[in-house]
Amino acid sequence: MATDKDLSDFLKSVEKRAFKRTVYAVRDDEAALDILQDSMIRLAEKYADRPTAEWPLLFQRILSNATMDWFRRQKVRNAVVQNLSDFEGNSDDDEFDLLEALQSVDGSLGAESAADAVSREQILLLIESEIAELPARQREAFLLRYWEEFDVAETAEVMGCSEGSVKTHCSRAVHALAKALRAKGISP
Repeated sequence: MATDKDLSDFLKSVEKRAFKRTVYAVRDDEAALDILQDSMIRLAEKYADRPTAEWPLLFQRILSNATMDWFRRQKVRNAVVQNLSDFEGNSDDDEFDLLEALQSVDGSLGAESAADAVSREQILLLIESEIAELPARQREAFLLRYWEEFDVAETAEVMGCSEGSVKTHCSRAVHALAKALRAKGISP
């Protein structure tokens, strides 16, 4: 039987990656945070009694469904609010930069030169911007396979599609990323 600490540790371990994946999908930090929190609460309320080995797939499925629900709600809201938008002011003054807020992985303990660090950060920014430009299904398959490190079967289960579709989406994503990055002068 899983304890509250096990659940808390699991949620802490997936929090940042899940947030970033959701931001890529919805392109709105606040909405992504809401989706992530709702998904975590849903896992805790409904599946805390499940074996801990089942949590990663359950959580990713809950997160995917919550993201799709958000898109459905946005479509309805946009249809209703479209005519009212002329009456609202546009104040996007407080911008939150996710890339500045997330901590970078630093295993070098200062061995990296400043020029190397800047170069690495610039390349990572380019890669992240190219990932954000991928079509939604390709991006989701790519992030689940290579970011979350799920195998093909687990990714197919989370995405609700066949394993062949996962392989196709991943292949297309990798080829698109490689082409885009080569065009910007970045090669493996």
